[in-house]
Amino acid sequence: MPDYCFYTQGKQTVVVARSDVNRATHLLVQGYTKEAEEVYAVHEKQAAARFTDIRKNDAIDRHNFLAGAGTMPWIGVLTALAAFLFWRKK
Repeated sequence: MPDYCFYTQGKQTVVVARSDVNRATHLLVQGYTKEAEEVYAVHEKQAAARFTDIRKNDAIDRHNFLAGAGTMPWIGVLTALAAFLFWRKK
């Protein structure tokens, strides 16, 4: 099973076998940037599908982290406000 690397330029992504150094060099000269992800796959279509899945999961993880990071301070503020109001009544 060969390794595949990914090169992007804007929204265009090209899948290249890791052993295909000539094509990779040609893409770099054209202005493509090499992505950090490398996958094992039977052929290029499976590698591209896996890359899309990896990127989708990264976007979901980023969204979930930011949602939690934005919600937790509000929970703290509301808890402090409730404690202040509770202690103020005594």
